[in-house]
This record gives sequence, structure tokens and C-alpha cells, in this order.
Amino acid sequence: MNKIRCIIVDDEPLAVSLLASYVAKIPFFELVFSTENPIEAMEFIQTKEADLIFLDIQMPELTGINFMKIVGNKLKYILTTAYAEYALEGYEHNVIDYLLKPISFSRFEKSAVKAQERFAKKVQDSFFFIKSSGQQHRINFDDIDYIESLKDYVNIKTEKQEYIVLDTLKSLEIQLPGNFKRIHKSYILNLKKIERIDPKNVILLSGKEIPIGETYKAELFMNLKK
Repeated sequence: MNKIRCIIVDDEPLAVSLLASYVAKIPFFELVFSTENPIEAMEFIQTKEADLIFLDIQMPELTGINFMKIVGNKLKYILTTAYAEYALEGYEHNVIDYLLKPISFSRFEKSAVKAQERFAKKVQDSFFFIKSSGQQHRINFDDIDYIESLKDYVNIKTEKQEYIVLDTLKSLEIQLPGNFKRIHKSYILNLKKIERIDPKNVILLSGKEIPIGETYKAELFMNLKK
């Protein structure tokens, strides 16, 4: 498994330094950005890849809860707070854990293991739920043709319709079974649905021509031979 790319967001400099020192001790973590300003973290997420945010709930410019409302489920969260009674209603699906300040390394390590298990978890179900147009939809994996990145959103194309979802290909890639492969920076494909691959490295699927990215080509053809 690749290292989990972490961001730290906390308005207290000492808290940022402490968490950064803890992240450095976890072999499967990689710190890619840290800041005392949640706006800077949002700007980073817009252009760079990350997986997990250690996010302070109480910040003067923007609370952690509002941060999650804006960013959505692009990433997973471990929340930090000085208040044990703080409610986390409505965010359980994104939040892996929450740490009560002052944070000991032993407690941090337990959260790290939780995160590792979450990211490494293999999908056992034959479906998942997504939120599109304000409603929850159950999507069977076998019904999905492909998933296309649309900047801050993705388009999940099934046999019967399309669902526009606030999410990322990276996040969905973790949840999907093994027959789904990233074949381009903007596409995840259900290999079972491929109709034809032409000599120009374009896949025909559901009447749509989908390009094969150069960096994904070798792995794709290796999977097709299995």
C-alpha cells in the first residue's frame, strides 16, 4: 500500500508542530502540507493530492465542521478538539477518528492504525451509496460503466443513468472492487464493460471513446491478460 498523504490544519503553531512530529514517526504516513490557516489548506487541496487531514474543529477563521462542509468527502478526516463533548453528527462517513487535546503519541498511533485499516480495506459489498442531487442512491458496482473526473465532482455512469457526485477519483478508487482500474488521470473503468480497444489506445465503452493514459497503459493491459 502507498503511504497515506497527510495534511495538518490547526490554528495553534504548537499543535501543528506536535502533530507533524507524530506523523513523522508513522512509517505509512507522509506529511505533504501543514498550516495554521484553513484557507491555505483548501487552496492546497485544489491543486495537490492528499488522503487524510488532521483537522482542528475550533478555528477562528473557519471551523473544522464548516471546512468539511466545503471540502466534502474528497478526503478522510481525523478531527482534533479540546472539548470532549463536541458533537460530530452527520460526518461519521468521513471521520475516521477524533483526538482529544492534549494528544499523546500512543493515542495518535491508535488513530493512525485506524486510518491504515480504512484505506487498506477491501470492498466486500456489491454496492455502495452515493449522494447526488440531494438524495442518497444505492449503486451496484456491476452497473457502473465508468467514472469520470469533473474537477471537484465525478460523473458515475451506469447502464441506465449518470450521477454527479462531489467526490474524487482517488477517494472512489479505494472503495471499488478489483475489476475497476484507473486508466487515465480522468477515468476509472469497469474492465468487465470494455467493448473494444482500438490501435490508438482508445477504449470504446457505452458508446463513448475513453483515452488510455500513457502512465496507466502497461498496468491496464497486464490486468486484461489475467
